[in-house]
Amino acid sequence: MHFKKYLFGCAIGATVALACSAGTAMANTLALVTINQQALFFNQINDGAKEAAKKAGADLVIFNANNVPSAQNDAIENYITQKVDGIILVAIDVNGVKPAITAAKKAGIPVIAIDAQIPNGDNIAFVGVDNTKAGEEIGKFYSDYVKDKMGGSAKVGVVGALNSFIQNQRLDGFKAAVKAGGQKVDFLDTVDGQNVQDVALSAAENLITANPDMTTLYATGEPALLGAVAAVTSQGKTGNVKVFGWDLTKQAIEGIDQGWVTAVIQQDPAGEGKAAVEALVKVKKGDKIDPIINVPVTIVTKENVDKFRGMFK
Repeated sequence: MHFKKYLFGCAIGATVALACSAGTAMANTLALVTINQQALFFNQINDGAKEAAKKAGADLVIFNANNVPSAQNDAIENYITQKVDGIILVAIDVNGVKPAITAAKKAGIPVIAIDAQIPNGDNIAFVGVDNTKAGEEIGKFYSDYVKDKMGGSAKVGVVGALNSFIQNQRLDGFKAAVKAGGQKVDFLDTVDGQNVQDVALSAAENLITANPDMTTLYATGEPALLGAVAAVTSQGKTGNVKVFGWDLTKQAIEGIDQGWVTAVIQQDPAGEGKAAVEALVKVKKGDKIDPIINVPVTIVTKENVDKFRGMFK
């Protein structure tokens, strides 16, 4: 094992308990490989996983890939060397990480994918949302809104994260439902926020500038939505552009209260983290788990936003 890689596996920002020794982790240690620790969504996954690990008496180590797909592969390789008891993965590149998952399986280490499904992967289960279906749900909501509130026509720009498999699924589902809705909706540009708030802000500002007649905006994840909300506000478009997206934030709730953020898909990231740890604990005990553990979503609007305010105080 390379010394650099060993340090890489041990120098982890957030842990419940962390034990690195020369090639062997403490007994009953679980590893969570996440995308970044900027987005509230991923931090909430961490919180749910930490709580469940503590309750189960397990140690949890968390690796932050900082949006770098290859870093996730390296982390998994290091956790295999350290002989952790199970790995939870929030994948960036669902295909690129498959060899690392297979290596973990060969080493007898179960991997549970969370949030992003691994197509034909060797992970033992998936915990999370059917992103295409949820994209269809908000797409139908959007289409009905265009019909009922916008006279049946709209122009929509998209702030996405083109390197994110799941955010592309959310866009595909959205587009399919909008097309099926039968309204006159023109899709304008799709800009790449790269799952980074500052990048998403710049991309959204450029999108608005290039499309002054845009009437709606769809953001496929938390950084994209934060960037979109900030751009609409900074460019004085709150009276002209209705925003739809994923993953509530304090800023999104303020927009909902003001009436220009219209609908936001809210997941249960803490519930996903909790469910993944609980599933690995069951596997450790020899119990069977379902290959797909679905966590439901809610479309948050002005009518039900009060239920979620407490999460963002």
